[in-house]
This record gives sequence, structure tokens and C-alpha cells, in this order.
Amino acid sequence: MINTIKQAIENSFSYADYRKKVTGLIAEGKSTGHTQTADLLKYSELNETRMNRLDKTIQLSDEVIKKLKNFDTNYIWLVLSEGWCGDAAQIVPVIHKMAEVSDKIELKIALRDDNDALMQHFLTNGGKAIPKLIVLDATTLEVVADWGPRPAGAKQLILDYKATHGIVDETAKIELQKWYLHDKGISIQNEIVEMHEQVLS
Repeated sequence: MINTIKQAIENSFSYADYRKKVTGLIAEGKSTGHTQTADLLKYSELNETRMNRLDKTIQLSDEVIKKLKNFDTNYIWLVLSEGWCGDAAQIVPVIHKMAEVSDKIELKIALRDDNDALMQHFLTNGGKAIPKLIVLDATTLEVVADWGPRPAGAKQLILDYKATHGIVDETAKIELQKWYLHDKGISIQNEIVEMHEQVLS
């Protein structure tokens, strides 16, 4: 898997370049990914607005900042994402803000469809659910931990909705976005920091 990881890192973007890539494609009437549809373009445009807002409004808790600054190992946070993914639009800006706090974290974002070999190692219930955060030891590129595609509360919301209605439809997606709005990125921050603490303990 090490070669697959190296290839994904070589193919990856900084957060700023990822944003530019998505924005540039939208200007051409396209989304990221190997499939192009009107719906995916619409979702990409919606997500662009969400990410612009989150970049300005996301705040990290003092406790999370303190823990991030206490990291004593260098990590690469490699995130599998796509511009059309609603969960990614809510989560990746939070991960970016977290990575900015610590000089021990280098954030890399790789497009899922361009890195299928890596995605196959991190399936969720057999599916290519994103975003997926893969924590790597920066020196050895060993996989230390992984997180995603959703925080626990968001995951439970979708499970409950599917149990009641049998499908995940537009209404479910709207409810999910409301959940993220209300949560303000707190669950994402706490779960990722807790995951790191478990690895280090």
C-alpha cells in the first residue's frame, strides 16, 4: 500500500489549490470526478458557497487548539474528497483549520476518483464514502489512523432517516446540512483529536 499512498500524495493538492481546482471546474460547467452530471455540478456550486462561508466562520475550541499544538510527531493528513460531496464541503474546511494550528500537520487533499487504488483500502460498508481522513506518519508514511466519512451524530441521523423512510433523499440531505450547521464543526474537531489521542496512548 505504501506505493499507493506515495502516488496519492504526489497527486494531491494543498487546501488552497483544491479550492482553486474545484472553482475552476465549476467555471467550465464541470465537477471534479470521473462522472459529469447536472446534479453533480449543482452540488459543487452549492458546496462552493458552503465552503466560502465555513472558511470565514469555523472556529476551533480552545481545548482542541491546545491538543493540536501538543502533537510531537509529524503527520500528513491525507484527505480523499470530491467537490460535489456535501459531507466533504462541511468537513474539509474544519480539517484545514485544524491543520493550520499545528506545525506538525501537513494537509494533502486527493480526489477520490483519481486515487481509486487508495480508496479501495478505506471503504465504508463496502462503499467509497468520502471524505476520508487518512493519518500518516510523515516520516514512514505508515497509516496511523483513519476517520470519516461523517461524525457520529451525522452518521446516526442518516441511519435513522433510512430506517424510517427506506431511502436517503433530498429531504435527508437537507436535514444533514442542518445538522452540520447546528454542530458548527465541534463534533469533527473532537472526534479527530480523540482519534489521535487513542493512537498516542
